[in-house]
Amino acid sequence: MVALASGVFLLAVICAGLMGYAIQRGATCTVAAVGEIVEQGTTKRLIALLEAALWVAGGIAVASTAGVLPMLPAGFALSGWTVLGGVLLGLGAYINGACLFGALARLGSGDWAYVLAPLGFYVGLISFTPLFHMEVSHSIPTMVPQVAKPFATGFAALFVGYALWRLWKIFSRTSAQEPALRRIWMPHEATILIGVTFVILLTTVGAWTYTDLLFDISQHKVRGVEWRSLLFAALFAGAVVGGLTAGRFKLLSFRATALVRCFAGGTLMGWGGALTPGGNDWLILVGLPLFWPYAWVSVIAMCGTIYAALQIERGLKPSV
Repeated sequence: MVALASGVFLLAVICAGLMGYAIQRGATCTVAAVGEIVEQGTTKRLIALLEAALWVAGGIAVASTAGVLPMLPAGFALSGWTVLGGVLLGLGAYINGACLFGALARLGSGDWAYVLAPLGFYVGLISFTPLFHMEVSHSIPTMVPQVAKPFATGFAALFVGYALWRLWKIFSRTSAQEPALRRIWMPHEATILIGVTFVILLTTVGAWTYTDLLFDISQHKVRGVEWRSLLFAALFAGAVVGGLTAGRFKLLSFRATALVRCFAGGTLMGWGGALTPGGNDWLILVGLPLFWPYAWVSVIAMCGTIYAALQIERGLKPSV
């Protein structure tokens, strides 16, 4: 049970706020990352997302070695439904115009139509079983840290070396025109900070993402909803502050097409999250770092679907 008045929880709130700020500043949207590949032929955003997962994996290994790693969540079984879940996540993100990471950044920039994306995700979760008469995949025991302890220790040593080198590379490029404080909020570096803040949250209050909160509420698992909701509020506040300080915040009028698109895309992502299970934030920040096969398959299916949809859209555009 998390003590809401404790210093540890205050640290968690600060980290959630910083994560929201970093989501606004970072290269976090899966749709944008795949779109960069289609339009520019570059993978900078995708590499940034994978590096965020690497920092989580390294942080977990370091925490395991130091003996401060809490009980980790269980993984899920890999099946054909996993692939379909990834496809629905990708299709929903394409229709929405952003994944659930990107939707939070859009909300923080004043595009309030995107409030219907997480709402649609929740509706997708609660409507999944009644509509399709299927239950969510069963969890399987995680192998970390008990079985993988020797591996975690070796990986932790390698990661510490990598982290020191990476930080040196970031701060060695700072100058009077680009001070260190500004440098860490560049898109790639801000995405790394998402991984760092997530590890701190993991070691203080446990693995936490806002789609996991919606998932538990949809399953009537209300334990810890109060403090997890406070973390979500801090996450959202950080995204708004990030939008304001970056000059991106601009209140947009509600457009019927945008409302329908965001809700429909969110609902599809909810169905995909029920099948996979998990939202893209959970898959990237928890599943990939813990080397769960179902998460890797889901992310590949999700990215492949977004890529195919963008290529089809590109092919349908009239040539100038």
